[in-house]
Amino acid sequence: MTTEQNKALVRRFYAEIDAGNIDAMDELVAEDYVDHNPAPFPNLASGREGLKQAFRIFWTATPGRHEIEDQVAEGDKVVTRLTAYGRHEGDLPGPLPATGIEIRETGVAIHRIAQGRIVEHWSDRDDLGLMQQLGVIPPAGA
Repeated sequence: MTTEQNKALVRRFYAEIDAGNIDAMDELVAEDYVDHNPAPFPNLASGREGLKQAFRIFWTATPGRHEIEDQVAEGDKVVTRLTAYGRHEGDLPGPLPATGIEIRETGVAIHRIAQGRIVEHWSDRDDLGLMQQLGVIPPAGA
């Protein structure tokens, strides 16, 4: 695949998540997918199934969308700077009961593509900012 095809694959990945089409991961993500920064939820399966479990939890508790700010590709890797927007409508494991507030989290994700599927993922997210929005951690100076 070309770098432009790899970028399009990652854009489709986020579009399917935003549409709630988690089953599209069967086509887009390798079964033995490795997430080097997995979701902070206990007892998730490994590989693609764990990814689908995490997205179902997020989709149910915080429906929303991803906005891709920038995207760069080289070789088999795609780097995406994005912002996720949603509303905390359902409980998250932790426990984090629903707050009803609008949330926003920025991040940078790196996906490695092989044979037309996402095979690896690394990310750097503003989890501290998200926890402050959810009231789990007080804002600095509070």
